[in-house]
Amino acid sequence: MAAFPRALTMAHQLIRERLEKGDSAIDATVGNGHDTLFLESCVGETGHVFGFDIQPEAIEAATKRIAEAGLENVTLSTESHADVAGHVSAPVKAAMFNLGYFPGGDKSIITRKSSTIAALKSICDLGAKIITIVVYHGHEGGDDEASAVIAWAESLDQTEFSVIRYGFINQRNAPPFLVAIERKAARKT
Repeated sequence: MAAFPRALTMAHQLIRERLEKGDSAIDATVGNGHDTLFLESCVGETGHVFGFDIQPEAIEAATKRIAEAGLENVTLSTESHADVAGHVSAPVKAAMFNLGYFPGGDKSIITRKSSTIAALKSICDLGAKIITIVVYHGHEGGDDEASAVIAWAESLDQTEFSVIRYGFINQRNAPPFLVAIERKAARKT
């Protein structure tokens, strides 16, 4: 019997089931570029992935991975995900967030509730059909951001969006959890 999937594994599963070749997607927190490459594998060479991270070290690491893979359909920006609307105008189908800090980087530089909520709103405005947010909250400031994300997601109109929360509840050390938002299909009248 297989173990329950981790939050990030579940996020990948939800995205993989919904993203198609030729779609556009956003990696709102590039980090080392693993989700950027995952998203690109879903959209293929006819799609496009936009990635954002405020840390030059993260963009450098991701750029190296993208170059090694020979990909040309990825655009990375050393900008806050809060500024996504200034860089992406095409409709996007999916977006991924991994909140917290850049693994292997400066742990004092973290995602913040104000920029994360602004990014989520902008991505919804871009028409995203699925948004996954893996919330790493076991650091100073993490619970504040987690609470803001949950409150924002809970406020979404249930006639337009479905929202789930997935995560382990019996593990120590603030295990990450997933918030996934799916835009419902327009009803036919």
